[in-house]
Amino acid sequence: MNPSQLSRLWDTVRHNFTWISVIDILAVTAIVYLLLRLVRGTRAVQLLKGVGVLLVLILVTDPLGLKGLNWLLSQALLPGVIALIILFQPELRLALERLGRGRIWAGAGLGVQTQVVETVNELVRFARESSAIRTGALVVIERSVGLGDIARTGRQIEGPVTAELLGMVFAPGSPMHDLAALIRGNRLVAAGCLLPLSETRPAAAARGTRHRAALGLSERTDAVVLVVSEQTGMVSLAYEGRLATNLTDETIRRRLLQLLSPPPREPWTRRLWKRNHATP
Repeated sequence: MNPSQLSRLWDTVRHNFTWISVIDILAVTAIVYLLLRLVRGTRAVQLLKGVGVLLVLILVTDPLGLKGLNWLLSQALLPGVIALIILFQPELRLALERLGRGRIWAGAGLGVQTQVVETVNELVRFARESSAIRTGALVVIERSVGLGDIARTGRQIEGPVTAELLGMVFAPGSPMHDLAALIRGNRLVAAGCLLPLSETRPAAAARGTRHRAALGLSERTDAVVLVVSEQTGMVSLAYEGRLATNLTDETIRRRLLQLLSPPPREPWTRRLWKRNHATP
């Protein structure tokens, strides 16, 4: 682009870009930001990423002349948006309620997963004590997929993860005894939560509702679910759509540490050395 073209472009922008344009851009930015805050911490984030990929493909295929593929993707976009509106119904309702109360900026983030070892030790101690007295329990540990929609089905706790607190939640006779507790990082954020049941695992159905619920959530998210059987006292872990049963304390501790600990990150100097010495 030569200087004269740049000059004409600058004149066009200067004459058309007004304070109204600035207000318009800021308003759109604020709405997008609020929508992102709205879905953050829920499984809707994954669906939103899928729609974003679809939009990018539509924009890319048009200039490339892939008319058939562009038409097909465009036809899939509208049903996808309608499906998102239906799936986002709880989040949209929550946003409207906050707007009516003047609390649109309220909300909690996912938080940072810290003190993994201490949290795992408390979970192992709780599982051992519950198994000894055959007290049923269902504990969900959130990972990368946010479970804010699951947390909203129960009662907010927001306390540190300890075996004593979990014991109070699942004490026989407690109104939250037969439902699930949700852990995020090293905090017990909610109890009395409802989980989706697995419809594809007949073996879990034979064990009971707790195991079906644990598998159901593990099939839909990357969460890890700790289950203590009320009938046998057996401790199980559900993750990645699988159910590991009859686990010892050491096995529970090892698997939880493997699943919950972030992967070790190499020092930046070693990563730089590898990149510079990579085989072409």
